Amino acid sequence: MNSLYHRLGGDAAIEAAVEHFYDRVLQDPLLSPIFADVPMARMRAHQSRFLAAACGGPNIYEGRDLGRAHAGLIVRFGLGDAHFDAVQGHLQAALASLGVPVDLHTEVQQKVETLRPLVLGREVALSA
Repeated sequence: MNSLYHRLGGDAAIEAAVEHFYDRVLQDPLLSPIFADVPMARMRAHQSRFLAAACGGPNIYEGRDLGRAHAGLIVRFGLGDAHFDAVQGHLQAALASLGVPVDLHTEVQQKVETLRPLVLGREVALSA
């Protein structure tokens, strides 16, 4: 069976979804302040690699642990469930705008949802 990465359409489709996703995020008054000082070209490329790896693609995620990467945002912006829910919503809308079938939306959403405790500082990742 093909991985979610392949069923979504591989790198090109994931990169397109990430582009649509950040276009939406940067228009969202709740989320846009978080990205005010972020180099977005780099962030988009990083997020594309991360999402591809998370969906079973050949990409290797080389970024920081999700807990550490978001810890400062929890303090600075009060990062919480409302932010995570908004991110989920924008990702789903980006996928829908590209014509991704709903069953694949659900799979992506389930994968992303497993990251909520790490991103929001409620769970510490175990070292390998």
